[in-house]
Amino acid sequence: MNYADLIALSPLIVLAATSIVVMLVIAFYRSHLLTLVLTLLGLALAAASISFAASVLPRAIPPLIMVDRFALYYTVLVLLASFSVAALSYPYLKLQVGHAEEFYLLLLAATVGCSVLAAATHFASFFLGIEILSVSLYALAAYLRHRDRSIEAGVKYLILAAISSAFILFGMALVYVATGTMEFRALASLSRSNGVAGPVFLAGTCMIVAGIGFKLALVPFHLWTPDVYEGAPAPVTAFVATASKGAVFALVLRYVTLVDLQAHPSLFAIFTAVAIASMFVGNLLALFQKNIKRMLAYSSISHLGYLLVTLLASSTMAVPASSFYLTAYFITTLGAFGVVTVLSTTERDADSLDDYQGLAWRRPWLAAVLSIMLFSLAGIPLTAGFMGKFYVVAAGVGSSLWLLVASLVINSAIGLYYYLRIIVAMFSPADREIRTDPTSVVSSVILTALTLMLLWLGMYPGPVISLIGAMTIH
Repeated sequence: MNYADLIALSPLIVLAATSIVVMLVIAFYRSHLLTLVLTLLGLALAAASISFAASVLPRAIPPLIMVDRFALYYTVLVLLASFSVAALSYPYLKLQVGHAEEFYLLLLAATVGCSVLAAATHFASFFLGIEILSVSLYALAAYLRHRDRSIEAGVKYLILAAISSAFILFGMALVYVATGTMEFRALASLSRSNGVAGPVFLAGTCMIVAGIGFKLALVPFHLWTPDVYEGAPAPVTAFVATASKGAVFALVLRYVTLVDLQAHPSLFAIFTAVAIASMFVGNLLALFQKNIKRMLAYSSISHLGYLLVTLLASSTMAVPASSFYLTAYFITTLGAFGVVTVLSTTERDADSLDDYQGLAWRRPWLAAVLSIMLFSLAGIPLTAGFMGKFYVVAAGVGSSLWLLVASLVINSAIGLYYYLRIIVAMFSPADREIRTDPTSVVSSVILTALTLMLLWLGMYPGPVISLIGAMTIH
């Protein structure tokens, strides 16, 4: 490894070093505020190091890592999510009983795992990133161990992640037996030339797809996802819904772009069925929810179904459409769960629809922020969500995926109903008195920044689209 390699890996190195520093500080001196400051500083330095890494692109660190514009873009998204979650967690964790410092250490470790996934080009780095991320999320989901639902969420996530990892690992072994390689580009080359076939390779591929389905909570691998969303602390749910899924999707997008799914009818049919099922199941089950976190969980399942449309589109459209949609989804979901975090109390998270009754009259700013986020999730014009869906539809139409486009349009209309339910509740008179605490300065700054970014992307997406258009997967 030479100097240029170290520069290319500088965001990962900074994140890993920050984790070690935070761990040592916790060991000798416990301070919630100091741990937060160190975490935010480390994330900011990692983001600043992106500019240095960009000067040596593209840079392969064979055979495990490829640092290119694509990897750095998704690393920036993950850092944005981690920074927002860390900042929103400070006032949230101050209300809870017990030490809060280890929360930030686990968050940093999960961020390292996400960053590895974004740059992975080999089964070994893929599995390493998945495990670093998953092990951290086990503990984060169960962090509030005085809450029974938090423990339940941690145990269920542990079981889901263990099953997923088992499928992925065994699938990797079968693919290696059939091909003799674990590098994405070599597998893609063999796949394009029809150099791989047979039941062993097909079985391995199906097992890997199933394992990734668990990680992305796609139908039919979604069953415990709403329970995890509901039981985990609100900031953790925000991280799972954004950084965790975004990093896994980035890895899948890298591989699929190299392979070209349209050249493999069987895989194309499987992904099409999963996409349509995820759209309809996610939206239809969300209609019956009165718990906001469960509603957003089912909503995330449908949004991953929308994203699969970009995977099935032509390779020239897949990367820009999915990257912009994920950018909008990150900002929107962080903002929505940010409001849930701010309204949560010591005893429980503000996840009941009744908690939002009359919110516009009690906390007009928070109601406005949540309304904008929900409008974006629904794809209302002048929001980033509308532009994101526009590019997904354009990708589908450009590839003549008419069934998928029709399913997306129908499900967008279905989703509008349950998003409007929350907005109607916020602007309805409250039928009971609900305690209102002032919003902390740090939470207000984060939510304001997310709202402004959302509106900016909705009205002036040009710079981000140009940046995404310049990305090339190597």
